[in-house]
Amino acid sequence: MKKLVAYITTGYPDLDFTEDASLALKEAGVDTLELGIPFSDPVADGPVIEAANLKSLQNGFKIDHLLEVSKKIAPEIDTLWMGYFNPFYQKGIDTFIEEAKKSHVNGFIIPDLPYEESNIYKDKFLENDLALIDFVAPTDSPSRIKTILKNSQKFIYLVAYAGITGSGKEEDLSRVISNIRNSSDTDIYIGFGVNEKTAKSKVKGVDGVIVGSAFVSIMLDESLSFNEKIKNMQNLAKIIKGEINS
Repeated sequence: MKKLVAYITTGYPDLDFTEDASLALKEAGVDTLELGIPFSDPVADGPVIEAANLKSLQNGFKIDHLLEVSKKIAPEIDTLWMGYFNPFYQKGIDTFIEEAKKSHVNGFIIPDLPYEESNIYKDKFLENDLALIDFVAPTDSPSRIKTILKNSQKFIYLVAYAGITGSGKEEDLSRVISNIRNSSDTDIYIGFGVNEKTAKSKVKGVDGVIVGSAFVSIMLDESLSFNEKIKNMQNLAKIIKGEINS
């Protein structure tokens, strides 16, 4: 069965919502949760996720809030922390690794950490049985892909197009998927522009999808109550899980 990874922004609208939505998404068929760490300059993300990041920060989000909610969520659903490198650097990678193990978090997604720099930290993650997810872009050459995926863990994050999340571009990924398969046995999950309308076509040739903006759009809809937001997010998860496995 093909897998569904859901991204949500931690602390928006509040921490109780983060906890309730995470567990509800598990019930709806989400296999892995990306807990997004709010950051003021999320360079890989589009306007939807950027807006949720800023609102969470305006509401007073702190890293301690991430740790607090992770302890409640991660024992129940496979959880990864997704964030930009600055917060990890400021608080210290060793601290995050220690806290991840305490919280049962299984790994990290750091989109602005280039492969060459990630190698400095990769052994630390491996020693602690934590994944540091590798990214592959459509522009990467076969030799570059082989280098990046030398020690790939958990899944490979295939970026569906050059650009930011949520913009919905289309690219022919058959060549890059073939190059990945020739370099690694690790599962491939595709992200960027995946929603209920695109999931079925984007999942072709890969093992799962990563969905962020579609869920966060529901979170940002101020016409909905908290319960309505969670119900709509569950419905979306069920639709996408059905589409990628039909």
